[in-house]
Amino acid sequence: MSAHTAQTELKLIGKLILEGEMRCETGLHVGAGKGSLEIGGSDNPVVKDAYGRPYVPGSSLRGKIRSLLEQASGLAVPSELVYLSRRKGQEVRIHQSDRPDDEICLLFGRNPGRMERVQGETLETSQATPARLAVYDAPLEPESITAQMRENLDDELTEVKSENAIDRITGQANPRTLERVPAGARFKTRFVMDVLCDEDAPLFSRVLEGLRLLEDDALGGGGSRGSGRVSFSGLRLAWRGKSYYASGAAEKEIGAGATLGAIQQAVNEAAFAFIHED
Repeated sequence: MSAHTAQTELKLIGKLILEGEMRCETGLHVGAGKGSLEIGGSDNPVVKDAYGRPYVPGSSLRGKIRSLLEQASGLAVPSELVYLSRRKGQEVRIHQSDRPDDEICLLFGRNPGRMERVQGETLETSQATPARLAVYDAPLEPESITAQMRENLDDELTEVKSENAIDRITGQANPRTLERVPAGARFKTRFVMDVLCDEDAPLFSRVLEGLRLLEDDALGGGGSRGSGRVSFSGLRLAWRGKSYYASGAAEKEIGAGATLGAIQQAVNEAAFAFIHED
């Protein structure tokens, strides 16, 4: 847990900005939902922008990172989970607590109010916590879909993966199709973490931990069937203190052209001393 207490004062010190590329190591399916189904199209289309290009919503990326960090912290257990939705078949359970040093709630925010726990007494808190981490929509880099790749795609920018679900009694196959962004495609990613007090800075290490966990997990649907493996590269981390916004001072580059491991090493070596160099 962090060093935050109920008396910790919040005032913007600066922002940590991590930008880079996310590469699809296998096909990636981030679903658009049933409302986007077109005649003759895939049963499960990917989400696309207004120009018809696939992208990764910031909410999908942020939610996966949060889920992985909750699991890594031992917080994905009934006594630590609350219901966001109890609609039958569409239940949503996430971690939330009223502890001032809860790193998940500090990173992703929490609202005051009454929430029903999955197990145990109802959670009631009057404490609102502003989210430190913002994760932006990741647009596709169109040039990453090469001419050679396009020759083998089912659509201009995507492929269709066919799968079968087998009935265990009759042996009957139930075919389904999954639209995917092909392996080799790249997306531009941007993460911004607000540092509102000295105690916030170490939270960025959890962000990097979540991204490294994601590289060995899966993003989007079909992860257990081979989809959704991604990797991060070409990363650049910069610190922008208050003077950057107030008077146009230069930002401080912490690391560039790097992998997650190299960014972690640069952050550890700096020990977040740069937040006081403004």
